[in-house]
Amino acid sequence: QAQLMESGGGSVQAGGSLRLSCTASQYRITRYCMAWFRQPPGKEREGVAAIGFDGSTTYADSVKGRFTISRDNAKNILLLQMNSLKSEDTAMYYCATDLAVSASTRCFAPSRVKSWGQGTQVTVSS
Repeated sequence: QAQLMESGGGSVQAGGSLRLSCTASQYRITRYCMAWFRQPPGKEREGVAAIGFDGSTTYADSVKGRFTISRDNAKNILLLQMNSLKSEDTAMYYCATDLAVSASTRCFAPSRVKSWGQGTQVTVSS
């Protein structure tokens, strides 16, 4: 099964930036739909951003214009650039894939995810 590992989380003040990375073993990330999810304390896991095998992207309304999902194909790494961070962005962030050759909208739903990373904590203080 695909193994995903996130890094890049940390603590930052509101208005700051962080970049999350996700490395994948056993397969090329360009092959499948890849996504970032987050789970704030006491809340359900929610989709943040996804990128399809075709390069299509989907974003949650709450992060549009602030977050950018991308792939470093040479290094086989999924990235999430997070700018203008807000306190409500505080959450555990997870990398995930549906292991399907699909566009971004498909793997944006938690129910379709087939493999999860362990998560990386992002804390934004106001």
